[in-house]
Amino acid sequence: MPDVTREVQFDTVQGPSLVAQATVSSATLTLGVEEEFLLVDPRTGRVAPAAREIRERAAGPGADRLVFELTQFQLESNTAVHTSLRDLHGDLLEMRRTAARAAAGAGLALVACGTALDGNGGVPPLSSCPRYQAMLREFGAIMDGQGVCGCHIHVGIADREEAVRVSNHLRPWLPVLQALTANSPIADGRDTGYASWRALMMGRWPSADPPPFFRSAEHYESLVAGMLAGGTILDRKMIYWLVRPSDHVPTLEIRAADVCPTAGETVLLAGLVRGLAETALRDVRAGVPAPAVEDTLLRAAYWRAARDGVDGEALDLLAGAGLSRGAGLSMGAGVSMGRVPAWRLVDRLLEHVRPVLEENGDWTPLIDQLERVRRSGSGAVRQRAAYARRGRLRDVAELLMAQTAASCWS
Repeated sequence: MPDVTREVQFDTVQGPSLVAQATVSSATLTLGVEEEFLLVDPRTGRVAPAAREIRERAAGPGADRLVFELTQFQLESNTAVHTSLRDLHGDLLEMRRTAARAAAGAGLALVACGTALDGNGGVPPLSSCPRYQAMLREFGAIMDGQGVCGCHIHVGIADREEAVRVSNHLRPWLPVLQALTANSPIADGRDTGYASWRALMMGRWPSADPPPFFRSAEHYESLVAGMLAGGTILDRKMIYWLVRPSDHVPTLEIRAADVCPTAGETVLLAGLVRGLAETALRDVRAGVPAPAVEDTLLRAAYWRAARDGVDGEALDLLAGAGLSRGAGLSMGAGVSMGRVPAWRLVDRLLEHVRPVLEENGDWTPLIDQLERVRRSGSGAVRQRAAYARRGRLRDVAELLMAQTAASCWS
């Protein structure tokens, strides 16, 4: 089939943040990435509420794709739409450079970390958006300590019926993605005991769960309508399921990851997500059923992933289901499962998506990046190593500032 060109626009609560022309191949799903960053004072390592100033200072490539987030100490970048991981990597580097230069011009530093290390215990300074004030009034103390930073991957799937069915196939893999990207062990001045405290903080919101198993797009819409009717969400932008069809663009959005320490790790996440989505889409079109993982077990696995990260243990949801493709099992119904090394599930994910990754030419660069993570440890491991040397948050802050600065260039 010939390629087709469509205009794609990512919207946020601040309005349009990206308009890009994308050549969409029938064989390769498009990718777009949202990265959320902290703005910190390099002298103290504490967050600095200066997003408006930084956005005004931003100039050069991608400056118009830097947008506000929930708090005044966060900034979000939106990439253009890509089919090539190499082009995506270049765009991520460019966006990080633009944001970092603007921050440096104000005497601040850009930091890729899922949580503020210290000084964010109460209600954070919210961005000047009436919607956020409404959320504070409605949800109260859930807002305390918010301002966490994630990485969201958009995969181009325009048909909503297919999108929700792909979501079903992705559900068992969400804990693996969270474990691999855990990058927020420290908050409120201490080690939280979790590799991803961001995941726990996001989990306070009543809609921020792994998605349920959707029978159809109509079923998806009926659940959203119920949440709106009950006040669980104030609007459709508060659909915080870890996978959701976008309301603004023809994509499926995967929201299960902390912001990655480096652009290379973001590309790794994006490539694996696309591999999962393409594999799932082929299964959907072939009539292969998705594993019907029980909601309780999926939440348990996601909690374990947030606690241990990739260097600890994981709950093996697909025990007895081979690679899960075509299993159609009701997981939790007489199927033995238990904890295994988290890296084992990463390897299983790789085996599951390898045919698609090799077909797209993504296998070798992703394996190379994954091996770098195996050697250096996840973002959470690197933060804890810095903290363990002298028990000083300052050392962690310096690590985060240094690796974010370096990741603007490679």
